[in-house]
Amino acid sequence: MWQTHEVFNQVPPRTGNFFASDAALQEAVVREGADWHAEALSAQGETLGSAETERLAELANRHVPALVPFDRNGLRIDSVEFHPAWTQLLAMLYADGVHSSAWFEPRAGAHVARAASFYLHGQAEAGTLCPVTMTFASIPVLRRDPALFGMLRDKFGSRDYDPADQPIAGKRSVMIGMGMTEKQGGSDLRGITTQARPTGAGSREFAIVGHKWFFSVPTCDAHLVLAHGGDILSCFFMPRWLPDGRRNAIRIQRLKDKLGNRSNASAEVEFQDAIGFLVGDEGRGIPTIMEMAAQTRLDCVLGSAALMRRALVEAIHHCRHRTAFGRLLADQALMGNVLADLALESEAATALGMRLAKAVESDADPLQRAYKRIVTPAAKFWVCKRAIQLTAECMEAWGGNGYVEDAPMARLYREAPVNSIWEGSGNVMCLDVLRAAAREPDALQALLQDLGQAAGDEPALKDALAELTRLTSAPAEAEWHARHLATQLVLLVQAVLLRRHAPAWVAEEFIVSRLAARRGQVSGLLARPQVATMMLQRALPS
Repeated sequence: MWQTHEVFNQVPPRTGNFFASDAALQEAVVREGADWHAEALSAQGETLGSAETERLAELANRHVPALVPFDRNGLRIDSVEFHPAWTQLLAMLYADGVHSSAWFEPRAGAHVARAASFYLHGQAEAGTLCPVTMTFASIPVLRRDPALFGMLRDKFGSRDYDPADQPIAGKRSVMIGMGMTEKQGGSDLRGITTQARPTGAGSREFAIVGHKWFFSVPTCDAHLVLAHGGDILSCFFMPRWLPDGRRNAIRIQRLKDKLGNRSNASAEVEFQDAIGFLVGDEGRGIPTIMEMAAQTRLDCVLGSAALMRRALVEAIHHCRHRTAFGRLLADQALMGNVLADLALESEAATALGMRLAKAVESDADPLQRAYKRIVTPAAKFWVCKRAIQLTAECMEAWGGNGYVEDAPMARLYREAPVNSIWEGSGNVMCLDVLRAAAREPDALQALLQDLGQAAGDEPALKDALAELTRLTSAPAEAEWHARHLATQLVLLVQAVLLRRHAPAWVAEEFIVSRLAARRGQVSGLLARPQVATMMLQRALPS
C-alpha cells in the first residue's frame, strides 16, 4: 500500500579474486622472480576479495579500539580492547607470513613474494598492516643482538598469531612496534627528551623516563624506542612485560582519535622508569632505528599502491553497473577517460612497488642500491600523494553513494593520507633522496645510466633524463627543487618500467600523459580515446 518506488540502478557489492584479476601484479611477480609464490597469492586473493573479509574490515574500522587503563580492582593494566575482527585480520596476515617470511624463508624473490602478499592484504584492510610492517622491519635490526634475537627467533618465525597480553616467553608469536616522536617534534629526532639511565642489573639494561606522542599499537609485545643516555641518543628494546612477569612501566595516557587508520590503535604514552635493553651501540640510536624506518617506507609505497588498486577496482565495477543519461557510466567517453587514466596511475604504482621490493634482496649491486636508497624515498613521496588524489577521484565516480560509510570508498579515502605522513613526510623524503644521492654517487650513476639505456631515442624520456641529470648536478639549488627532482625521478622510473614490461600502448600513454604533455594535474586528461577500453579491460577483466 505504501510502496512509493522500485529500487533499481543500484550497484551490487564487488567480490572477486584480488590476484587473479590483476594482470599488472601477476606480471610483476613473475618478472621480479617470485613466480613460485603465484599459487599462494591466488589463494590469498580469493580470500581477501571475499564478502566475508570485507565484513571483517568494516567491523574493525567501525568498532574502534578502546583504552582500558585499569582492571575491575583498580590495578593499572594499560590495555586496549580491539574488535575480534582485528584479531582475525591479523591472524590472516601472520598465516600468510607477511610479518616475517622473507627473512626466515630466504630465496630468490622472497621479498617480492612478501610484498605481493602485503599489497593484496592492503586492499582488504589497511590498519592491520601497521603492526605487521613494524614487526617485519624490526627483524634485521634485532638480529644484530644475538642474545636478544635468540629469545625471539622462533616467535618471529611462527605464523600462528597470538593476541594474548602476557610475557613474551609464554607466547607463540610476537609483534614489535616503534616509538620515536615526542610532543616537541616529529621528524626532528634530535629534539627527543626521553632519558635512559643504567639500572646496574646489566650493561645493556636501562631505566627510561619520558614520553612518546605517537606510539602505534601500544599492545605490541615490545617497542623499539629512542632515548638519551646522557648526551647520546640510543635505541632500546622495551618489552610490554618484564622477564620476571611484571608489567613494564609504560603508561598509556590516551588513544589518538585519527582521521583514518581507525582499526589501529595509536597512543600517547609515558615511561615511568620503564625497562629497556640497549640495541646496537650507544649513541647510534638514530641510525639503528632508521634502518627499521627505511623498510617501513617501502611498505608505505606498497600500502598506497594497494589502496589505489582497490579504489580503482571499485570505481570500474561501479561504472560498469551504474546507468546515467541512458548509458552505463563506463561506456561514456569522459568517464572512460577518467577511469583509464586512473588505471594507468595504479599500474605504474604497482610496477614500481614490486621493483623496489626486488631491490631489497641485493645490496652489492649499485643499481639495486640506487632503487633501495634513492628511488624508495622518492616513491614514498610520490605514490603516497597520488593515492590521495586517486582515491578521491574514485569516490567521486561513485557519486553520493561513495561518500557514505556503508560503502568502502570513504574508508579508502580516509586511509590514503596516512602513508604520506608516517615514517617521514613528503619534504623529509625528498631531502632523503638528495642525501642518498650524495652518499651513493656510484649508485646514482648506475641508475642514470640504466635509465639512459632504457630511454633510447624516445624524446620525452631523453628530455626527462636530461632534466633529472641537471637537477642531481646542482647542489646549490638542490633543496629548493627537491620535490621537482623526486617527482621527475619517479615518473621517469615508472615510464621505463612500463616501457620494458607493459604492453607498448600502456607505456606510450603513460609517457605522453606524464612526461611529454604533462597532463597529470587531474585525472581524465588522456589524449587518445581508443586506449580507454583496452586499459579498463587490462585493469579489471569484465
